Amino acid sequence: MVSQLQQSSFVIATNYQKFKYFEIPKCLFLLKFLKHFCSSPALAPEEPCVHIDPRFNSDSFYASLIDNSKHRKQLNQIHCQLYVSGLQHSGFLMTKLVNGSSNFGEVCYARKVFDEFLHPDVFMWNAIIRSYSRSNMFRESVEMYSRMRSAGVHPDCYTFPYVLKACTELSDFSLSRLVHGQVFRYGFVLDVFVQNGLLALYAKCGQISKARVVFNRLGDRNIVSWTSIISGYAQNGEAMEALRLFDQMRKTYVKPDWIALVSILRAYTDVDDLEQGRSLHVARSLFDQIETHNVIMWNAMISGYAKNGHAEEAVQLFRDMIRRNIRPDAVTVSSTVLACAQVGSVELAQWMDDYVTASKYRTDIFVNTALMDMYAKCGSVEFARRVFDRLSEKDVVVWSAMIMGYGLHGQGWEAIYLYQAMKQAGVCPNDITFIGLLTACNHSGLVKQGWELFHCMRDFGIEPRNEHYSCVVDLLGRAGYLDRAFAFVMTMPTEPGVSVWGALLSACKIHRHVTMGEYAANKLFSLDPHNVGHYVQLSNLYASARMWGCVASVRVLMKEKGLNKDLGFSLIEINGKLQAFHVGDKSHPRTEEIFDELRRLEKRLKEIGFVPHTDSVMHDLNYEEKEENLCVHSERIAIAYGLISTAPGTTLRIIKNLRACVNCHAAIKLISKLVQREIIVRDANRFHHFKDGLCSCGDYW
Repeated sequence: MVSQLQQSSFVIATNYQKFKYFEIPKCLFLLKFLKHFCSSPALAPEEPCVHIDPRFNSDSFYASLIDNSKHRKQLNQIHCQLYVSGLQHSGFLMTKLVNGSSNFGEVCYARKVFDEFLHPDVFMWNAIIRSYSRSNMFRESVEMYSRMRSAGVHPDCYTFPYVLKACTELSDFSLSRLVHGQVFRYGFVLDVFVQNGLLALYAKCGQISKARVVFNRLGDRNIVSWTSIISGYAQNGEAMEALRLFDQMRKTYVKPDWIALVSILRAYTDVDDLEQGRSLHVARSLFDQIETHNVIMWNAMISGYAKNGHAEEAVQLFRDMIRRNIRPDAVTVSSTVLACAQVGSVELAQWMDDYVTASKYRTDIFVNTALMDMYAKCGSVEFARRVFDRLSEKDVVVWSAMIMGYGLHGQGWEAIYLYQAMKQAGVCPNDITFIGLLTACNHSGLVKQGWELFHCMRDFGIEPRNEHYSCVVDLLGRAGYLDRAFAFVMTMPTEPGVSVWGALLSACKIHRHVTMGEYAANKLFSLDPHNVGHYVQLSNLYASARMWGCVASVRVLMKEKGLNKDLGFSLIEINGKLQAFHVGDKSHPRTEEIFDELRRLEKRLKEIGFVPHTDSVMHDLNYEEKEENLCVHSERIAIAYGLISTAPGTTLRIIKNLRACVNCHAAIKLISKLVQREIIVRDANRFHHFKDGLCSCGDYW
């Protein structure tokens, strides 16, 4: 028997490394048997009964078992055996056990092991702090750090990174400053890992200047240091500084990781104004040079294209991604849906909808909300409603998106009915819900209803913002209640912003109230001096009042400030493709046919008594010149092209980047009746559905 025990002991001592995780229970049973057998009275006279190989190390043995455990049950068995073996006071093994529990997400068990240990050292404190941090229990992580210091245990370089991460996630700047002081006190000002934690903390908390101070003091900057500061600048809206730092990083021969590359792609796509197009090109060049892309890089590039007005490139990149069998995530899909909304093609919107329906995101509430917005912006509120109806679970965002869709199309009563259904479903409205409702009311002339809705916002604990106030000004102003609108602005409890004064100026232009319009324009010029739209609005107001000298003065002012009016254009979708036209455009290969159709339409309009609204021409021209100018507005050319390119009865869908003029609006109403077609025009303000000589806006826009 003794010989067998000696043989068993030798096997354990020399081959414990070879045990698989499923052999652990057998191993524990054998150890228990050995302990029981060696303590048996029958063996007491003999000395010794078993010779344990001197190479056997119990700490290494149990540490290996813990490291190779696959679930909590095995950790429980090992924990019990440590007690049997009298090793429950081993700080090394108990720390291993805490870390092992943490790896399985068993933070409660880790805490139980920790609490049973009487005098934890810094390693065990680090283990429990790490355990909470990895489980996103950041408040508990900070609490354990505080208890550690109260217990008189000094933190080491492995303590602070987890504490700093917790401070970052909690966005607790006061606590962060306190921890920073302790980093200094305990002498870790030169530790690159601790300093990287501080750097990431300040950058993510929006304290980029403090992050830069930490970065500048670092003597040894690794990839984490560079990535943190570059990401910090990119995320805090300082794209150019992020790019400058990236250039410096490359000169130090530090190879960027994918996080740095994503930040740089975002920085390139965030560069403003004249540099924007060039920066996007650089970003794409960098993207194409990267051998292996992960989904976050694709997201950065796709969203960069989408948010900078390059929607078609965003969609094409998404198609490329699918072709390469790279799986998009919810962010990718949502960004592409938004890009499709910008393109404005219903056919493309349906393709995107089909993709989502066939994917795992078919029930994703965020993606479907984006689909609703996409359809509404592509001119089909009916398709948006289909998406809304197929969602089994609807939160306030979904309801609000559908209400906004109705508002965009001027369907005020539909928006109000949906709002009532929303309340009946037990969903409480939010501030976005009321923006949609007020927009729907001011696009439909529902002054009384809009006024009542605005004043019931506080019943739901919602404090109106500038967007809500501007909707009310728009509501009153469009309806001709300019004095009420002005009084409303002057009694606002907050300082009126650009949107409020812009709404008032727009109303003054509609009703030719020059004095009030000038007052609103001056407010806009002081708040937003480089927005060309404000100057154009004032110029149009003067032109509508035939104040040509004032029109000239505004144009001189614009020239002095280096501001140029946006070039008007219209897009029409034919067979899934978009064709662009600008005023008087004769560049299309079918120009002769297009202008023949325009002349035919003009002749038919005159035959039924249409009189051009020459006031829509904002130039001091004679009547004949004005009439000719009105005939060749970009939307009129787009309609003519659509008529000669599609079968009778086909709906024409047009996107105009500026607000439609009164003359074109009146003419298109009659054209829709003459050609017996529905013509949908999306201008800078809203959608107009022309059919049978009428417009969905009720001439109220």
